[in-house]
Amino acid sequence: MPRFISGFALEAAWATAHIVMYPFGLLSTSTRAADGRRRQDLRGLSPEQRGLFHYRVEAAETPIVLVHGFIDNHAIFTVMEYALRRRGFQTLSTYDYGPLTHNVPAAAEQLGKTIEDLCAATGYDRVHVIGHSLGGLIARYYVQRLGGDSQVHTLVTLGTPHHGTQLAWAAPLLPLVRQLTPRSTVIQELAEPAAQCRTRFLAFYSDIDHLVVPSHHARLDHPDLNVQNIAVRGVGHLSMPHNGRIAFAIAQALRDLDRNGTASAQ
Repeated sequence: MPRFISGFALEAAWATAHIVMYPFGLLSTSTRAADGRRRQDLRGLSPEQRGLFHYRVEAAETPIVLVHGFIDNHAIFTVMEYALRRRGFQTLSTYDYGPLTHNVPAAAEQLGKTIEDLCAATGYDRVHVIGHSLGGLIARYYVQRLGGDSQVHTLVTLGTPHHGTQLAWAAPLLPLVRQLTPRSTVIQELAEPAAQCRTRFLAFYSDIDHLVVPSHHARLDHPDLNVQNIAVRGVGHLSMPHNGRIAFAIAQALRDLDRNGTASAQ
């Protein structure tokens, strides 16, 4: 019980902070990728950042795309981006799909174009994607249904309704919300076979997620996908992108690439 109380209190605090931060996300532009020149000069980097470059320069420079959730913007990733940069990951960008988005497949197609442009700008063939809530579902649709597995090495999802959320029935007249219901066309499409999918998935799900109902629907259970489901306790839906333990786990996972840039054995 104390864990639940403290978790909900922290969730309320982050919700309040995010209300304050949200307008800055509207006024500022998304973080864009570097110009494609690989970093050779380590001056100005902290010992931890230098450590990743010495450990695996490919892991340090592989681009990372951050995709926000429903009625949100890239401000939700302020803490996550700082935590990843502090650990040595240098090429981060965000994909803002806008509050008027009403279709998951269309947003996924646009995400694909953003990733293609990022790959062209950086010279990397594949990227990592971190998606919060709906952002994870958009990224997953791109990977599974639009051939995005050829360009997404690892997809990390935070509180994503992989199996839909019962809460979406509260506003079924909104097209985008309707696609988040457990039996929607989008959810059924994503449940179809995906035997050739090459992307590695990490799905974080919480026991006190008040937006993914039931909370275990944020697990990614699919027989054809390479998935590691990671349970977090006492961390609410909005708190997940701000959680230090989650950021550390993501950083560790993104370090674990073999020399060919493929996922190391779990």
